[in-house]
Amino acid sequence: MTISLVVGGTGLVGSHVLKQLALVEECPVAILRRRPNDLPDNVKAIEVDFDELLTSGDLPQCDHLYLCLGTTIKTAGSQAAFRNVDFNYCLGIAQMATKSGASVISLVSSVGADANSKNFYLRTKGQLEEAIKLLNFSSINIYRPGLLIGDRQEKRSAEKVGQLLSKVIDPLLVGSLSKYRSVKGEVLAQTMVKQAKGDDGVHYFHFKEFYL
Repeated sequence: MTISLVVGGTGLVGSHVLKQLALVEECPVAILRRRPNDLPDNVKAIEVDFDELLTSGDLPQCDHLYLCLGTTIKTAGSQAAFRNVDFNYCLGIAQMATKSGASVISLVSSVGADANSKNFYLRTKGQLEEAIKLLNFSSINIYRPGLLIGDRQEKRSAEKVGQLLSKVIDPLLVGSLSKYRSVKGEVLAQTMVKQAKGDDGVHYFHFKEFYL
C-alpha cells in the first residue's frame, strides 16, 4: 500500500491533491498548520508548527511526498520570510521525507524557475529545484505552472487581477509560449496524482502536460 504525504494541503493545489488522493488511497497523510473543515474523512491530518517540526520533529513513514507548500513575498512580509517558507521549509521537509522512506517527490514549482535568475522569486524556486535534485529520491517530478487560478482560502489580490487578465492573454500564448498560460489548481493536482507512478529520474512538467 502506497502512503502519500501532502505538505501544503490547505493551499489551492495541495487541497485538491488531498481530495484526489482520498479517492484512490486508503489513508493519505497531510501535514498542516491548521485542519480545514472540508478535509476528506479518510485523510490523516497532522497539525504542526513548521519551525518546531524542522528543529525537533519527524515525519511519519511515507512513500511519496507531494510538496505543495508556498507563499508570496507580500503575504510573508519580506523576501527573507518568503525564502524561509519556499526554500528552507520545503527543503527541510524533503530531507526529512527521505529519512521517512519517501522515494518519490512531486514538487510544485513555477514556470521560469531558474537558480541563476535575476528575479528573486524565480531564483528561489530554481534553487529549491536544484537542492531537491541532490536528495535521495529515485523519482523527482517537478511541476512548473504559470499563474494558478481557482478559489483560495487565502486571498491574493494580485492573483485575482492576473486571473482576469489571463482570459485575454492565454489565447495569445501559443507554441513555446504556451507554458506561461494559467492553469487551474484542480487540473494541476489531477496531473500530479496521475503521475504518482513516474519513472526514475528527474521529470519536468509544463502546461501542455497538465491537460493530457
